[in-house]
Amino acid sequence: MPARETVDPESATPVYVQVADILRSRIQSGQLLPDRPVPSESQLQQEFGVARGTARKAIALLREHGFVVTVQGRGSYVNPSR
Repeated sequence: MPARETVDPESATPVYVQVADILRSRIQSGQLLPDRPVPSESQLQQEFGVARGTARKAIALLREHGFVVTVQGRGSYVNPSR
């Protein structure tokens, strides 16, 4: 099933998981390239209309699953091994 490009706050799936799924889909499709930055928390807030904490949890989920790496003081990047 292709990931939606919008979030549904009424869904049983938490919003941060929906945002993470969209970003994961973009990584897997090549829209977000290896070793390149993923959108910042503020960019995710604007694009999806979510709170900063929601954006942060989405990035943390992607990091836990190995899709992104976070460099302190630099930001989060698509894992080059993906």
